[in-house]
Amino acid sequence: METFRFALPIALILLAGPLVLVLPQVRAWQRRRVSGLHYSDTRLFRGLQVTWRVRYRWLPDALRAAVWILLVLALARPQGGNRVDVIRGQGIDIVLALDISTSMSALDFEPLNRLETAKSVINDFIQGREFDRIGLVVFARTAFHQAPLTLDYPVLAQLLDDVQLASALRAVDGRRLDGTAIGLGLAASANMLRAGDAPSQVVILLTDGDNNAGISPAQAAEALAALGIRVYTIGMGRPGLVDVPTLDGDLVTIESDLNEQALQNIAETTNGLYFPAENSEALAQIYERIDRLERATVERQIFVRWEDYAAIFIAGAVLLLLLEQLLRQITWQTIP
Repeated sequence: METFRFALPIALILLAGPLVLVLPQVRAWQRRRVSGLHYSDTRLFRGLQVTWRVRYRWLPDALRAAVWILLVLALARPQGGNRVDVIRGQGIDIVLALDISTSMSALDFEPLNRLETAKSVINDFIQGREFDRIGLVVFARTAFHQAPLTLDYPVLAQLLDDVQLASALRAVDGRRLDGTAIGLGLAASANMLRAGDAPSQVVILLTDGDNNAGISPAQAAEALAALGIRVYTIGMGRPGLVDVPTLDGDLVTIESDLNEQALQNIAETTNGLYFPAENSEALAQIYERIDRLERATVERQIFVRWEDYAAIFIAGAVLLLLLEQLLRQITWQTIP
């Protein structure tokens, strides 16, 4: 059940403000009673008709008081919340598995390196979603849950921006974390998805190398296929020699070790697709295509803690103020 509150209830003390408008009218009425003209016989006024302008002359003042009340209520910040909203749309559960090995610093996607280019494209992909729960897994020699499945895309985008190369990280025991554990990346993605109940569950795995640590990617793919999880694989980079910066700022040339056949096998095993990406434009087109491929009707429950209603009160106050001024200028116009 939705609850209601005022976030700043002390402002309600200003509701006494309309008295400032009423008291002068009361005093004026009292003065008229004391200083009014005296007639010898009031029966002379019995036949005079009381017009509606006279009968409702108090209306502009009442509208002014209502404007004040609405503005005070808006200042007190009325809020409703503690409710659960159900939203319906086309949505699935997606885990983005991102390679952060040192080779992802290669400069063949200028002006950015591979990792920063991938992060930029993935962020655009995230912002284009609406009903999909999205999680983020990063992997090098081992795999990490960077972000759980969530509909909070701004937080997810921030966690994606925080992703660094494995060369900048160290394990608890001080060992370097560089490597390419594709199998562990798939396993970590499956662990994140297995608790979900979405009608479609997908892993989008992006890497630029061959598996050289952890478990076999082929075995991991078979496990994901058994769970009904589809894997789209993306091979990033061009074959051949690429320049990679060192920690000292120098450049070294290495041979790209992208294993396209292994990525194709993973995709086929899980009823997914493999996409090669040799530049940023191709990478963006891949995510757009995956966006069109995966759709399913879902219901999501969103917990709303507090939602401000002040704008409604302000809008009402503006409308009443305009009406009050209109009545004063047209119907109850006074001459000073």
